[in-house]
Amino acid sequence: MDDTPSRDGGLILLKWLVIALTATMLVSIVTLVWLFIDRLPRPMPELPMALDLPEDVSVQAFTQARDFIAVVTTDGEILIYDPKGQTLRQRINVQ
Repeated sequence: MDDTPSRDGGLILLKWLVIALTATMLVSIVTLVWLFIDRLPRPMPELPMALDLPEDVSVQAFTQARDFIAVVTTDGEILIYDPKGQTLRQRINVQ
């Protein structure tokens, strides 16, 4: 007489589904960690101590990118400076 228990087909299917779910979760966690590390912002350059603004200009907004500084004035202009804030590169009238 054979004492080995018979294997149920549903149990084998359940085992492989659990293995597939575990593998999928592991790959997802690794992907999420990689995306967080890859997308974290890199350090920005330091802010300049002062900007050489034209006379009679009042600042409404300020934006700094890696390769320029943008200043929005209350007169409806955008002033584009170099990253150090010393040289005015471009003047854009928004009105």
